[in-house]
Amino acid sequence: MDPILDLEGLTKRFGDHLAVDNLSFTVPRGSVFGLLGPNGAGKTTTIRMIMRIILPDEGAALLDGRPVDDDRRRLIGYLPEERGLYRKMKVLEHLTFFGTTRGLPPKEAKKRASAWLERFELGDWATHKVEDLSKGMQQKVQFIGTILHRPQMLILDEPFSGLDPINTRELKDLLLEMRKEGVTVVLSTHVLPQVDELCDHICLINRARPILTGALADIRERFGGNTWLVKGSFNGDGIDALPGVSSVRPLEERLLVELEAGAPSRELLSALIERGDVETFTRFVPDLENIFIRAVEEDKAHAE
Repeated sequence: MDPILDLEGLTKRFGDHLAVDNLSFTVPRGSVFGLLGPNGAGKTTTIRMIMRIILPDEGAALLDGRPVDDDRRRLIGYLPEERGLYRKMKVLEHLTFFGTTRGLPPKEAKKRASAWLERFELGDWATHKVEDLSKGMQQKVQFIGTILHRPQMLILDEPFSGLDPINTRELKDLLLEMRKEGVTVVLSTHVLPQVDELCDHICLINRARPILTGALADIRERFGGNTWLVKGSFNGDGIDALPGVSSVRPLEERLLVELEAGAPSRELLSALIERGDVETFTRFVPDLENIFIRAVEEDKAHAE
């Protein structure tokens, strides 16, 4: 794995409150990485430490193996959850200003900003004041300002907030397009289906600590376990008594059959075929919401 960002033991306290506790993870280059957790888990504090808005009490954030300093953080495009726009400035002037603060010459910043405004269908609003734009339009302007200097990595905190479904789809497609071009995206959001759709790696934080980190495909397989989704015209009574079956529960029009660790699935399939026609027999792959809830509950139980 070629890492672009390494967090090594990041820790932050605010008085007696431990906001981030010895957080370490690696973000692979060219990935879409989900930084997840319940409210108050420490996600925003972590992002602010990466961006040097606040400094850690312990640990370090490394970009390409070197500590993130005031110069190197220009290689990162950061979209905070709290939007920061100058409402009285005109849109194109505002974006040009954004570009110059990130090292672009004014002429180049204006050229890039104009092109992005056209792509986001905001060209007609270039000479309007920011305060004249809707919330969703302002969100798009802020995103343009985030990517104007063509950063190597994006850190986006709730980037879909305020966007309607059409603009959400447009932004998702753009993020996937940027990933194909080699840009790394760190995405922090509460909307787990979006993480399911976009991310290939995640770190789940709970109570200021990392409790689940790695490739999402591997995590899904681990949490899916030896569990199978079955559907057919057979009688479902007594399936829970079959050898190796630990539980059976309905899921929409199917049955979710969990086998004991190491129990062969072919024996379950043979037993079901003897009972009638089997239409589908597939391994259960849990969605991220299911994984999120189970991981947090297990962490809570462990703490107790």
